[in-house]
Amino acid sequence: AVVSTQSTGKLAKHLSQAQDKINEGDYEEALAKLGLALKTENKEAKVVLKIYSRMCLANKQAGHADEGIRTCTVVLQSESQDIEALTNRAECHILNNSFEAAVNDYQAAQQINNDSKHIRDGLKRAEKLLKQSKKRDYYKILGVPRNADKGQINKAYRKLAKEFHPDKFKDEAEKAEAEKKFIDIAAAKEVLTDDEKRQQFDNGDDPLDPESDQGKQFHRNFNGFPFGGNGQQFFFKFQ
Repeated sequence: AVVSTQSTGKLAKHLSQAQDKINEGDYEEALAKLGLALKTENKEAKVVLKIYSRMCLANKQAGHADEGIRTCTVVLQSESQDIEALTNRAECHILNNSFEAAVNDYQAAQQINNDSKHIRDGLKRAEKLLKQSKKRDYYKILGVPRNADKGQINKAYRKLAKEFHPDKFKDEAEKAEAEKKFIDIAAAKEVLTDDEKRQQFDNGDDPLDPESDQGKQFHRNFNGFPFGGNGQQFFFKFQ
């Protein structure tokens, strides 16, 4: 009985500390505390479910897409109607560029609660991202994750911009293909290093869509200007 009481006390402490860390936005430390809680109690189904539910949220907030999907799925295997687990897993699917799976989870959540603005907005965003992914995905162009920081983005841009700079190609067909890739690479950097444009893109709107004013301006900047040779040129800095 003493061991049981000690175990219960430890569990309560770990869960309380984990919740405090979640409230503070320290999700890595919250996950560490939740891991300790799971070691303390891994048999009582209701308690284990509560731990996994908090792990689901903390992993999503920390940007751990795969672990988020795994822990949210554990919750949903026991509680298929858990809206928080469905929406958190949907966001993890978005981090993994699995937009169709995200749409499915948001649709399932909406069937449970059709009045939630949070769910409606999430579903709309997931649907726009799914549609957008079939066009031009700036994260894929640069080969960076959706939660990449500006340092990662600039590093990827510099590497690809050097690799596909049109002046490196002599063959006309290869040069033309490199120009297309180079413009996409430049567009990706333009969007993902600008907070406002990146937020637009993350919400499912391409700020450089050729149909938009910003997009028309961007493409005008490239069209008609040679990368090398005579005439006006663009100069790209790779620092």
